[in-house]
Amino acid sequence: MKTAPLWSFADIRPSNVDKKSDPNEIPVRLVNYTDVYYQKIITSELALMGATASDEHIARFGLRASDIIITKDSETPDDIGIPAIVESSTEDMVCAYHLSLLRPYCERIHPKFLYWYLESDAAKGYWLNSAFGVTRVSISLGTVSRLPVPEFDRETQIAIAGYLDREVGEIDSMIDKLDRLKAQLSTLHRTYLVGLGKRLTEAEAGDVIKVGLMLTKQSRDLREGDGVVTAFRDGQVALRSRRREDGFTMSFSEHGYQGVEPGDFVFHGLDGFAGAVGVSEDRGKASPVYHVCTATPLASERFMAWALRALSANGFLEAYASSVRQRSIDFRNWTTFAGLPMNYVPLDEQLHVADHLDDVTGRIDAMLAKVAELKSLLLKRRSALITDVVTGRKEVA
Repeated sequence: MKTAPLWSFADIRPSNVDKKSDPNEIPVRLVNYTDVYYQKIITSELALMGATASDEHIARFGLRASDIIITKDSETPDDIGIPAIVESSTEDMVCAYHLSLLRPYCERIHPKFLYWYLESDAAKGYWLNSAFGVTRVSISLGTVSRLPVPEFDRETQIAIAGYLDREVGEIDSMIDKLDRLKAQLSTLHRTYLVGLGKRLTEAEAGDVIKVGLMLTKQSRDLREGDGVVTAFRDGQVALRSRRREDGFTMSFSEHGYQGVEPGDFVFHGLDGFAGAVGVSEDRGKASPVYHVCTATPLASERFMAWALRALSANGFLEAYASSVRQRSIDFRNWTTFAGLPMNYVPLDEQLHVADHLDDVTGRIDAMLAKVAELKSLLLKRRSALITDVVTGRKEVA
């Protein structure tokens, strides 16, 4: 397949328009990184951020229909080179920084063909190998300019663009339906939790009891070879090695670490408000930020895990907390945590509630897993189809 560098098909303009407003400049609407990343198609009807820009910036980075915008800076290489095409625009729409504006030479390349090529694995592989940086990765103007683009005659470009508009449009429609189903299932999941949370906090719905009367804090010794147990925000408490080990900071010292047994109630003192609470599936060790407990004769560990997730879902934990910091609520102090009040549910009913929620949410989780699997297959099909067509491996009529 014969190729030519991108600079021969488009005028490439890395934007440096910031989000600041200056009373001496002209009001504009900025197309930002997230608009490109999530929208894919930019239209004049989008709700865009207001800012100002100079005459020079407006002249150079003002948007026109058929322009293409790509992400040029990100935290990870796989988010570099994400394209969006401008379907319609107004005079006040301007491309913001962290993005590059590509203005296709329409006599040489069909804009929609170029967009679809930028969506292909061939282009993504080029960006992945060319991006540089550590904490933030980027692609330079020279790198963007040298992207090899397949050369097809204009009739073939138009045929490819039309074919992918239709075929990928159908795939995207199915993906949208799966996303809506996922949202509905997640809402149903939350509805059960909020309902339990309401029962536990409603005035005059039962005798009020403190968490500390239903849970006993443990302080077990560590054992050689124990792995790290983590409470994930979806309610699973398990060895980190069984699920994922990335995204965590390991301590240089295990001072304060404690043993965890299967069946223990485990609550994260900072992330518990966001759902990081459950019953441990494994034996291991946990950091001192966790409360590792067993139930008293008044309670069940499984019910208490559901109860704390419910109190998180209905906002009670956030409202009760006396110490709040950004993105977390501090319940590391046992006295504070043990002092949480809730309406008491008799033990036999606790077991019934826990069984019911285990069953219902288990079925919802199974459906969510199936939705995720189907979406993954569609995304792979989408990517393979685009790549095969724009590189000529699959011919279209």
